[in-house]
Amino acid sequence: MTKKSFIILILVTFCLGLFLTGCPKKTVVKEEPSAATKKGEAARLEAERAKEREAREREARERSKAELEKSLVAKKTPGIEGTVYESSLLKDIRFDFDKYDIRPGDATILKANAEVIKNYPNLKIQIEGHCDERGTEEYNLALGERRASSTKKYLTSLGITVDRVSTISYGEERPFDTGHNEEAWAKNRRAHFIITSK
Repeated sequence: MTKKSFIILILVTFCLGLFLTGCPKKTVVKEEPSAATKKGEAARLEAERAKEREAREREARERSKAELEKSLVAKKTPGIEGTVYESSLLKDIRFDFDKYDIRPGDATILKANAEVIKNYPNLKIQIEGHCDERGTEEYNLALGERRASSTKKYLTSLGITVDRVSTISYGEERPFDTGHNEEAWAKNRRAHFIITSK
């Protein structure tokens, strides 16, 4: 082998070695975001979430207000000045004979009524206490007042402020059902809700 062939062989081997090993790759080091950057990003995300939450709540309030407005029926009631409203969103509760305590099923109704009232901060209601026709007029007026008062007390225990709720007793004066049997009397022993200010 000549000197020239030997040098060529070394060069070819060297080039082949370089080719097989390749060029060293650059190592890219990713910089971790600083604590301040992370904090800023978290604050930005939280602000976006708060804005979305606020938009959803505003939309829910508007839907709720529209639902209330659709449910209102103006009612001119003797003895009450101005226009009052009834709403299908506020359900009546019933009482057992000669009682004024809130029954478990009626407590559920009052919780739903309280949610409606809470959704409308300007809403003021009046609770009417009613009785069936049995008993004297004076007794029934007093019983109707106790029914309205116990209903108000229950609503205030659910977070409704006292200044938003008034009471009145009609005793047996305004029956829901004019029948003279147990079925009619059961319907007449009630607390009824009207809206005095919206």
